Amino acid sequence: MSLPARKTSEYPAIINLRLGKDTITAILSDGREISVPIAWFPRLASASRKQLDKFEISPAGYGIHWPLLDEDISIKVFLD
Repeated sequence: MSLPARKTSEYPAIINLRLGKDTITAILSDGREISVPIAWFPRLASASRKQLDKFEISPAGYGIHWPLLDEDISIKVFLD
């Protein structure tokens, strides 16, 4: 009996992030740029520009963290 193969990630990595007035745009490793409304995330929507500008992209590129807001979002938000 064999075990099923371990599934590898099917998601590209986030390599950069652009914050507009009303949108968050992820620049992905496969060349796509995908935007979602900031309004989807209440903490981000009510944050100051200074708080929004302080973000960290995870080392693997699969998530974004805003340390001043204690907010995290995944690459899945942009793709699913």
